[in-house]
Amino acid sequence: MSRRLELQTRLERLLESDYVYFQPPANVEMEYPCIVYRRNSVKTKFANDFPYVAEVRYQVTVIDPDPDSLIPGKIAALPKCSFDRHYTVDNLNHDVYNLYF
Repeated sequence: MSRRLELQTRLERLLESDYVYFQPPANVEMEYPCIVYRRNSVKTKFANDFPYVAEVRYQVTVIDPDPDSLIPGKIAALPKCSFDRHYTVDNLNHDVYNLYF
């Protein structure tokens, strides 16, 4: 199984549903609460000028109508995860994290 699919499975378990979307196109109608994630960076470590480790960073966004949702705390507890920002659009709360996986 690919690392991304491992992340998909882990996020579905945390959310306790399959409303986890990887780079969804604009025409996808999402169900809430949900998690949307996408690749946004790669951190590469070098030895003798050659890359030997590449860690993919994902932007993980929890979207939930409940401003007191427990889901963001579950994401924040993942290893190599850091909070980026919070914003609200159309009465939906968005909590954005950066996660190396």
